[in-house]
Amino acid sequence: MIISAEMVKELRERTGAGMMECKRALTESSGDIDTAIENMRKSGLAKADKKAGRVAAEGRIEIEQSSSAAAMVEVNCETDFVANGEDFTNFVSNVTHTVLLMAPLDVNALMNLQFTNGKNVDMARRELVAKLGENISVRRCTYYKTGNGLLGSYRHGSRIGVLVELQGGDAALAKDVAMHVAASKPLYVKPEQVPAEMLDQERDIICAQSMDSSKPAAIIEKMVEGRLRKFLAEVTLVGQPFVKQPDITVGKLLFQAGAQVLRFARFEVGEGIERKQEDFAAEVMAQARGA
Repeated sequence: MIISAEMVKELRERTGAGMMECKRALTESSGDIDTAIENMRKSGLAKADKKAGRVAAEGRIEIEQSSSAAAMVEVNCETDFVANGEDFTNFVSNVTHTVLLMAPLDVNALMNLQFTNGKNVDMARRELVAKLGENISVRRCTYYKTGNGLLGSYRHGSRIGVLVELQGGDAALAKDVAMHVAASKPLYVKPEQVPAEMLDQERDIICAQSMDSSKPAAIIEKMVEGRLRKFLAEVTLVGQPFVKQPDITVGKLLFQAGAQVLRFARFEVGEGIERKQEDFAAEVMAQARGA
């Protein structure tokens, strides 16, 4: 059967695949476009599964907020080229909207939710992997719904995102606090939330560093407690100097506004993912030897 240019064009428009791939699929299906699409989907999903083990440390953070709820997601890919492409950004936006509408408990629940054209999120992800040729991972999501509180958000480019929930204050304060969290990376809201094991570990480190001191034990104990207080100020939101006004802490800023932070979430693209170290000199050498 002759495969016409019009048939190839229609298949390309319906699948987004390359011209040669469309022509080959049509030839194998004897010109049946629907069968070609089904075969391409099966082939593409198999290829997508093979890419699942590849490191995906680039990507985007997306936030969507309504009057009483907010959603934030991180979706990863392998290169910033794909991360900035329309197909990927649309997928991330749609995933975020799904989180806002359906409030999944975690990523596993999210992946099974209804998405588009009768597919769930995971099926749409796998098809996008097949289309773009990179591993794509919906890494994490969070959903905040407030009762009497106030939600704020801040996104720094597409790589850092923050959600905060305040009791009291106003929208401007909520955004300022979210911006501060983005810049200063606190781990907890207040000292009471710092795990005891973290405090014990830090105390052990400080004590070990003070062993060589010739000062009396009572003085060393005060030094240790002072450094622990400094540590707590560094890792808690309320103890950090406010980025827009460093002469006051965030805690004091909140007190002046009659507000308190109930919770926050901070996502940064690729944080904690071990990236592959590229040795370009070795790669060129290997290619030269194989030539």
